[in-house]
Amino acid sequence: MFAFIIMGSAILIMRPKLTRVHWGLHIGRTTCGWIGSTLIFASVAYIPMADATAISFLNPVFAMILAIPILGEKVGPIRWLAAAIALIGALILLRPTPDSFHPAALLALAAALIIGIELMFMKKLAGSERVLQILFINNLIGLGIASVAAQPVWQIPTDIQWVALAGVGITMACAQVFFINGIARADASFVAPFSYAVLVFATIYDFVAFDAVPDWVTILGAGVIVSGALLLAMREGQVRRRVRP
Repeated sequence: MFAFIIMGSAILIMRPKLTRVHWGLHIGRTTCGWIGSTLIFASVAYIPMADATAISFLNPVFAMILAIPILGEKVGPIRWLAAAIALIGALILLRPTPDSFHPAALLALAAALIIGIELMFMKKLAGSERVLQILFINNLIGLGIASVAAQPVWQIPTDIQWVALAGVGITMACAQVFFINGIARADASFVAPFSYAVLVFATIYDFVAFDAVPDWVTILGAGVIVSGALLLAMREGQVRRRVRP
């Protein structure tokens, strides 16, 4: 709701023309985004935020794989290597042993797959519609989905919870503006791995807000995933420098 208020206000102020609306893509993207976000919230209720975030951000790996048949993008050996490294990091974070494995980790893994699909919808939309139009329509549809889903369990939030909800909505609205602008200007398989920086921020926020100190497994797994993203970023930077002249 708060994200929609932000986007709706921007529409009223800037008054852009809404043209060539691809409703099927918008509904697909919003549905996947809503389900993915819901699964992340559910997983964070049971496992550390850093772990849930790290696992869910396997979505660039799924996005890279899906970009081949859906978007026709070419994925070279360095990208495959970066994806493999990230996957190893995720397997570490899953803690696949009977004593340490938590079923909620599978919720974060499912979120990664679904958000990877969302990235495909987002890339197609970013290539044909304006960013503000995409965000306005997606938040409108998302508000409708969330309103229906919330009815059976609705409780009036406290004042502090209203502030927190507003913070989530406003922050996500800003994040969407930056991300869609980025994905509109480069291959989805290149842009998506930079989202792994969220791992670092999530760990810091979890420590500051909840005094959650990451264990060595979290640090190792997150470090491996970030290494894969850095490898990709360095490689792509070299390629772009060679192509630019």
